[in-house]
Amino acid sequence: MMLSGLLFLLIIITNLASNRFGYQTFGDLKKEAKFEEIGKYPKKFKIAFVLILFEHFIIILLALTLFFNFKSYNLYLAIIWTISRSTEGLIQIYNKKRYWGLLKIAKKYSTAFGDEKKSLDNLRLNILKSKQSNFISAQIFFCIGTLSYSILFVIYGIIPVFIGWFGIVSSFIYGFGNGLYIVKTNLKAIWNLGGLLILLFELILGGSLIYYSII
Repeated sequence: MMLSGLLFLLIIITNLASNRFGYQTFGDLKKEAKFEEIGKYPKKFKIAFVLILFEHFIIILLALTLFFNFKSYNLYLAIIWTISRSTEGLIQIYNKKRYWGLLKIAKKYSTAFGDEKKSLDNLRLNILKSKQSNFISAQIFFCIGTLSYSILFVIYGIIPVFIGWFGIVSSFIYGFGNGLYIVKTNLKAIWNLGGLLILLFELILGGSLIYYSII
């Protein structure tokens, strides 16, 4: 139980750390991962890449630790969140091999000009579009998984019930915002709100699991 709580917090920490080194989980495609910055600071790109890849593996490990911790309460919900969150992590890991290609393209971009430079920028844009589409798809599984263990926490009172309800509400808002963005990309406010609520939920949940594993 303590390990699950620590993993929730570690996911947040590694995600924020990767952003600090230049990785953007979801951002403006025209501004994200500029070739000049990647080519000038390749070490930062590599560190950010390793951090975010590590975060994806932690997601899978978290799903497994939650399964072994709470499967005795409700096996069906445990299977749902394990499959959902593991799929989320695997989808993003698979896409990262293409994202890594930005580094090679950036090296060429720094000395290119004219049509070659334009062609390389189009490759950059295609990679980032793929990453963004991949992330949107992964978040569907994230919502299903988060909703599953939130429901379990409400039903069985393993931790204070309001935390489980907070997870349920946050999952619905985040999932609805994600779906709304898919339909119309300029409608991102609800998704942003859901993302903030999810962040708070995972911070509280992680801390709670650690606390209740000690007392």
